[in-house]
Amino acid sequence: MARPGYACLLALSALAVSTVPAHADPAGVRLLGEQVIAHGVDFQGTTVGGLSGIDYVARTGEYVLLSDDRSAKNPARFYTARIPLDGNGLGPVTFTATHALRAADDATYPANSVDPEEIRVDPWTGDYYWTQEGDRTDTVLADPSVRIARPDGGFAGELPIPGNERMRPDSGPRRNGVLEAATFAAGGTLFVTAVESSLLQDGPEATADTGATTRITVQARFGPLLAQYAYPLEPVFAPGAGGNGVASLLAVDSLEPTEYLVLERAFVEGVGNKIRIYEIDTSAATNILDAPATGARPVTKRLLVDLADLGLPAIDNLEGMTWGPNLPSGERTLLLVSDDNFADRQLTQLIVLAVR
Repeated sequence: MARPGYACLLALSALAVSTVPAHADPAGVRLLGEQVIAHGVDFQGTTVGGLSGIDYVARTGEYVLLSDDRSAKNPARFYTARIPLDGNGLGPVTFTATHALRAADDATYPANSVDPEEIRVDPWTGDYYWTQEGDRTDTVLADPSVRIARPDGGFAGELPIPGNERMRPDSGPRRNGVLEAATFAAGGTLFVTAVESSLLQDGPEATADTGATTRITVQARFGPLLAQYAYPLEPVFAPGAGGNGVASLLAVDSLEPTEYLVLERAFVEGVGNKIRIYEIDTSAATNILDAPATGARPVTKRLLVDLADLGLPAIDNLEGMTWGPNLPSGERTLLLVSDDNFADRQLTQLIVLAVR
C-alpha cells in the first residue's frame, strides 16, 4: 500500500525535467508540452517503467498506462493516472492505482510468460483490451494474443488472432515485432491491431535502403476476423544497427471504420530515435486476410507530423498514443508515452500535441 501522502510526493517526482514552449507547425500539429517521470519511481510496491501503452478513460478523466514488464520486476500490470492538461501544456502526473493483470485461473502471470504492449478501453463496457507479443526463440514458439481484463485486472476473455500471426518455425511474426498496436473503431464495434514488423513470410525488415510491409488486422469486437491490409513501413532513417516498426495505432474518429493514426517508431544505435505519425485510410486497400502481401494494394498514408520538427530537446522510445480531451480552441490533444525499458539511460517521457 502507498504510504500516507505518497501520491503527493509522487506527483512532485513526476514533474517535468524541462519546460518546452509551444511550437507551431504548418501541418496543423503543435507541441503543447513534455514531462519526464523520474526513473525507477516506486508506486504501491511496483517500479513505474516500461510504459508502452496509454489510453484515455473518458468516464473518469484518468488515463490507463500499460507496463511491458514481463513479470520480471513485478507482475505484469497497468496503472491509472491523472494527467491534467490545457492549452498551456501538462500539469504534474499523479498515479492513482496499479493492478496486476491476471490469467484465466485468476493467478498473476509467471515471469516471461507474457509481453504486454498496447492497452485500450472498451467504450461499451469499460474493460481493457490488451495485446502481448508472445515469444520466438530457438526453443520457444509462444503465440501473441489479445486479451481482455476487467478494471481490477481480472481475466475477462481473449480474441482469436489470424493464423498468419501465429508463431511457426518458418512463418509468423519476428521476435519483439508483433502486436505493438491496437485500437477500437466504428463506435467500438471493431477492434483493429497492427503487427510491428513484417511477418517472416512477407519479406525482410525495413533497412536504411528500403521499407517493409507489415499488416493491419480488423476484427469484430467479439472476435470474428474481417479483413487484413498491407501497411508500407518507411525505410530506417539512417544506416546502422536498428529498425523501424508500427508502435501504436489509433482511430482518427471513434465512429470511423477506415481512418487511423499510425505511430512509426525507428531507432538506430548511436544515432537515436525518429518518431513519425501518419494518417492512413484502409478503404481502398486489398483484403489480404488469407493471402500474401506481395502485389496487394496497401493502405494509403500521409505524414501528419515528424516529432523532430517540433523543437523537443530529446525524443525517446515513444510507443503509446491516445487522444485526450479537446481544448477550448477546438484542437484535439494527442498524448504520447515512451517505454524506458527500465534503463536509467532512457526516459519515461510524456508528450502532448494539439491537433487541428
